[in-house]
Amino acid sequence: MAGDGDPAEVLALRLRGLRLTAWPTPVKQPQLAKALGVSVPLISSWESRIGPKPPPAERLASYARFFATPRSLTNGRAVLHDDLSPDEELRRQQLEDELLSLRAAAVGRATAPRIPSQLSNWPPAAGPWHFADGAPVTIVCGELPPEQRADATYTDPESPDYVELYRLTDLDSLAELHGHVRAANPGSDVGFIRASLVTRDHLTTHLVLLGGVDFNNVTTAVLDSLGVPVRQQTRLIDDPDDEGAFEVREGNGASHRPSILKDGKRRILVEDVAHFCRGQNPYNALRTVTVCNGMFGRGVYGAVRALTDIRFRDRNAGYVRDRFPGKQTYSILARVQVVNGEVITPDWTIPDNVLHEWSA
Repeated sequence: MAGDGDPAEVLALRLRGLRLTAWPTPVKQPQLAKALGVSVPLISSWESRIGPKPPPAERLASYARFFATPRSLTNGRAVLHDDLSPDEELRRQQLEDELLSLRAAAVGRATAPRIPSQLSNWPPAAGPWHFADGAPVTIVCGELPPEQRADATYTDPESPDYVELYRLTDLDSLAELHGHVRAANPGSDVGFIRASLVTRDHLTTHLVLLGGVDFNNVTTAVLDSLGVPVRQQTRLIDDPDDEGAFEVREGNGASHRPSILKDGKRRILVEDVAHFCRGQNPYNALRTVTVCNGMFGRGVYGAVRALTDIRFRDRNAGYVRDRFPGKQTYSILARVQVVNGEVITPDWTIPDNVLHEWSA
C-alpha cells in the first residue's frame, strides 16, 4: 500500500496494476521480463511494495508499448509489437506520458498526486474520456420544461435563491462526467451548457451529449448525422403504460424497452436501457462527439458510469478497443440494472448486458 502516496510506491503499484489488470488475463512476471529483455528479479524490484526501484525511462517506454495492445500476449507468448494501430499508438503515448510523469515524481523532479487505494484503473488520463489534442470539451445537457422544475424559489431567475442547475436534466450524470473529463483533460477547457443555449462555437468542440429526444434536441440531430441505426422512441404522454423504447433499424428491427414493476400506483424502475455512441463530430472532423443516453435518467447515468466507474472503466474500455478496432464511429445499447434505486454500472464484457452493437 502506498500510504500517503510515496512517489516511488505509486509508480510500483501502477506497474503492478498494469501487469495484473490491464487485460482480462494477468501477465506473469516471467512473461513480462522476457518481452522487455530483463530479469524476473528486476521486474520484481520495480513492483516491490517496500523500497521499489524506479525503472529507467527507456524501460517505461517498453512498458507503454507492451500494454498498448493485447496482442502483446498471444497464446502465452509475450512480445513487443512495432506495428501498432492508430488507437494502439495513442494508448502507447498516453501510457508513456503517464509512466514518465510518475517516474519524474519518484526520482524527485515533481510531486506525485495523492491516489486512491484501487490503482488498477487509475488515473483516467489514459481512457476513452481523454482527448489527446487538448481541445475544448462541451457537455450539452437537456433542459426541464417549466412545469417539471423544482420550486420556483430555486428555478426562477429573478429569485434571490435561483440555482441555474435546477433547470437541467441528468444532474447526477453531469456531476460524474464533468469531474471525470476535467481530471482526464487537465489542459483542456471543459464546460457544460443546456441545449437551448448551444452555439456554433460549442458544436465544433469535442461534444458530449447527455440525454435524448425528450429534453436534448442536439442528440437527435447528431445521431442522424452519424447514421447510427438506433432511434429513441419518446414516451407517449396519453399512454401511461408506454415507457418508450430504443428501436434498432437494421436486422430484425428489435425494440429495447425499460423494465418497470408496478406496486399499486407506484412505478419502480428495475432495468433501463442505455445508449453510448462515439463518432466523428459532424461539425468538425478534427473533434469527436459522444452520446450518453437512456430511456430514463438512470440509463443516462449507466451510459456515463460505464467508462468512469473505477471498477469497470478499464474493462469496458478494453471491450471497446477489442470490438471496434480502428473504428471512429460505434454504438452500444446496454442493459442498466437498478437495485433499490441504485444504478449498477453495466459490465459490457457480460454478453447478456449488451443488447445491440454497431460500427460505421
